[in-house]
Amino acid sequence: MSLHIGLYRPEIPPNTGNIARLCVALGADLHIIGQASFDLSEKAARRAGLDYWDKVKISLHSSLEEYKEVLPPESNLYLVSVHGKRSYTSVEYKSGDAFLFGNETSGVPEEMKKSWNEEKILKIPMEDSSRCLNLSNSVAVISYEAMRQIKSW
Repeated sequence: MSLHIGLYRPEIPPNTGNIARLCVALGADLHIIGQASFDLSEKAARRAGLDYWDKVKISLHSSLEEYKEVLPPESNLYLVSVHGKRSYTSVEYKSGDAFLFGNETSGVPEEMKKSWNEEKILKIPMEDSSRCLNLSNSVAVISYEAMRQIKSW
């Protein structure tokens, strides 16, 4: 098993491209939840110079429920938000765990956050003067911490 990286309605193609490359490097599965605001076809990826696109394990899901259905039953699904109360470093990750990252403009809908178990809403600690990190940087920080715990490279 591997990690599952979920992106909710991504908006910026280079961020998704960086995250896809990261997923290949980690052996993680990439999941797009909802409609991306750009073309995800292999032809569009080739045109953009994403020569690794054929190596990405990518799944498209129309809803969060669809994403949840494909996850292993024993996996934990973490929502990542700047409004989370729990640091990503306080979690013991295991193979098969999954993450949901919101889009670059508005994150995930407020009603989604309200229905989530607060213990499974993670944040990346940062200075109060900082609004947020770039999406692909956030995915990299958390994914590598999870893989550090899971694998012994």
